[in-house]
Amino acid sequence: MAKTILAVDDSGSLRQMVVFSLRAAGYQVTEAVDGQDGLDKAKTQVFDLVLTDQNMPRMDGFSLIRALRALSTYQKIPILVLTTESSDEMKAKGRAAGANGWLVKPFDPQRLTEVVKKVIG
Repeated sequence: MAKTILAVDDSGSLRQMVVFSLRAAGYQVTEAVDGQDGLDKAKTQVFDLVLTDQNMPRMDGFSLIRALRALSTYQKIPILVLTTESSDEMKAKGRAAGANGWLVKPFDPQRLTEVVKKVIG
């Protein structure tokens, strides 16, 4: 059975690139349009990995990560941040929120799938 990934980003074009790349690598991907949508979907299904943007309307990535980590089902699920933010300060905030890794946009699809494979197989 394919591993499942929740891809959370307010940019439709970026979500399409992420979904295309990860589906081509054999993963099942569910899209969410912002952090709140991602949290709602994460409450209805447990994913093997969450990939989230940081800057989004309604609920940003760090708020989403903290909300997911508060759920017993997501305390050990890998969460990666995919964002344009690349400062050490932002990465530290991401780690403090509970993120396991950080990828910077624009992303290389091959690198994305390599990182995802390393994290969840």
